[in-house]
Amino acid sequence: MTENQARPIRVIVVDDSALIRKLLARILDQAPDIEVVDTAADPYDAREKIKQHDPDVLTLDVEMPKMDGITFLRNLMRLRPMPVVMVSSLTEAGADVTLQALELGAVDFVTKPGTDVAHAMEAYADALIEKIRTASRIRVQARSSTPTEGPTPSPRASAGGGTRRFRTTDRVIALGASTGGTEALKEVLMGLPPDAPGIVITQHIPAGFSQAFAERMDRSTALRVKEAEDGDIVMPGHVFVAPGTDYHLRLDRDGARYVCRLDAQGPVNRHRPSVDVLFESAAQSAGANTVAALLTGMGDDGARGLLALREAGAHTIAQDEATSLVWGMPGEAVERGAAVQVLPLGRIADALLDDHRDTARAVANGGDTS
Repeated sequence: MTENQARPIRVIVVDDSALIRKLLARILDQAPDIEVVDTAADPYDAREKIKQHDPDVLTLDVEMPKMDGITFLRNLMRLRPMPVVMVSSLTEAGADVTLQALELGAVDFVTKPGTDVAHAMEAYADALIEKIRTASRIRVQARSSTPTEGPTPSPRASAGGGTRRFRTTDRVIALGASTGGTEALKEVLMGLPPDAPGIVITQHIPAGFSQAFAERMDRSTALRVKEAEDGDIVMPGHVFVAPGTDYHLRLDRDGARYVCRLDAQGPVNRHRPSVDVLFESAAQSAGANTVAALLTGMGDDGARGLLALREAGAHTIAQDEATSLVWGMPGEAVERGAAVQVLPLGRIADALLDDHRDTARAVANGGDTS
């Protein structure tokens, strides 16, 4: 909520569980700037209450009777676009459906615990309240079409003789993102060819969802995408995604090769995995051979690490405000002078492929970046 907003953020909670509706409403009503104006047990009930209350944000369950959350979300984004925070179960199926919801236009999600629901939901109170506040500031656009499933190869992957070939294997791409990042990362990866330099990614995402996210990206791009394991060799054409919540992902050098290292040290910037941890390790291990981009996300995680990369001679990119769902992380990086370039999302894939090493080294030596 902005400082000059006169009324509280109006929320409708949609869930078929009376207990979850009660818990979510109680948590959100604790915040002085949030008001739960109503709850709904199914999408048909929600439709009428949206008309009645005109809420700022909706929380939406995935699995509900009469109409599932995905079908309702698809219709909502077509007819009455608004910020939606999904409430999803920590299951394999729940993770995949939640990622589909983000494709359809949901702005974020919270996880619904399988046991000890009352205690576990209270533990999420601060995060849930902050997600609602962030969602209320996002202008959601109508979706003219539904997302497609299955592989959508990069244009460069089918460009024949025009496909770029890399002469060396010492390059590495590092990407970081948070709120809105699953879809931003998808767009970037879909713009890269199958022989792109090895890629390491930290996306703020709960454990149980990172595997589903990696599998979804593997099906949707020309690259091989997997959840990172300790000791994975970072090779061209391969993408390694940090495991959600349980581990930080670091880039390490083993002789002539880059490898993934996982560690379970405490959260950094309240996050594990942390983008700063990945970027700072890349600055130490790869330096000027890194090209890094910090994408949409709430907070400031990654800004310090992007600055470390720039100072190490890497080429650094921040997503611009106009195309970011939340311009927190990239905006903080720009404020700190960490980004060599500030680009709209649609131009970032090409920028990652350009050979900026000479420019980056000039920047590290105090040269002009214009």
